[in-house]
Amino acid sequence: MRCCAVPEPPPARVALVPGATGGIGRAVAAGLAGDGVSVGLLGRDRGRLDEVRRTVDAEVAGARTAVAPADVTDLAAVRVAVAEVETALGPVDLLVDIAGRIESAEVPVWEADPDDWWGVVETDLRGPFHVVQAVVPGMLARGGGRVVHLSTGMAVRDGEIYSGYSAAKTGLVRLGGALHAAGYARGLRAFELMPGVVDTPMTRSMPVHADRTEWTAPAEVVGLLLAIARGGLDAWSGRVLRAGVDTVGRLAEVAASGLPAEARTLRLRPYGPDDPLGG
Repeated sequence: MRCCAVPEPPPARVALVPGATGGIGRAVAAGLAGDGVSVGLLGRDRGRLDEVRRTVDAEVAGARTAVAPADVTDLAAVRVAVAEVETALGPVDLLVDIAGRIESAEVPVWEADPDDWWGVVETDLRGPFHVVQAVVPGMLARGGGRVVHLSTGMAVRDGEIYSGYSAAKTGLVRLGGALHAAGYARGLRAFELMPGVVDTPMTRSMPVHADRTEWTAPAEVVGLLLAIARGGLDAWSGRVLRAGVDTVGRLAEVAASGLPAEARTLRLRPYGPDDPLGG
């Protein structure tokens, strides 16, 4: 018999959205506000943040939003920004980390510009680490919360190009797994959300998508995120979800039937039943 129950975090009330000025970030901010969640908008450009805030406030009657400019690669600035959001809106219980960038050239890793490559890793992996450091301790002190990282299919498969982006996003999956492993019993839930290929300025800038005609609708990303925010997908904490493929109903159905321990996690695949590294 267990000595105590695992805390169940309530539905989100205050969200922090690093990367709120991007295409997906704007849709997420509006979707959360429309669901009654107060939204802190974090990004480097105060002017663009104010623009997003005005848009959300115009689209959602009674929206509660706050703007906090910061570069996610600067931990001190992130801490100040989080404090500003919490002063304006209340304690953050949902972190939706969307901030990210990608390499400027589609080349194999040995031809990549070192500064460009490392800059991607700084933004896409060190940045989320900084935000986790600034937000998660408060969540745990209050009994839990939820963290969502925007991931990518490139995090779980090898590819010839965008090695910096892929490496950072693979690391982000590990960061989410660490949050789940260390924080689940204290009420923390962590998710890796792959958005598919959404029509944004970043994806439009990638030659690999030059001829693409089919895109994941932002509404599909927002739909999964809202289900996470409400607590409807907590059984999937520590795992990967994919907008445009997964539906809330199907995910709930699969979870109800019992999820295998390693389902939708990043693992080493054994070469056979006698592989000593297969455990």
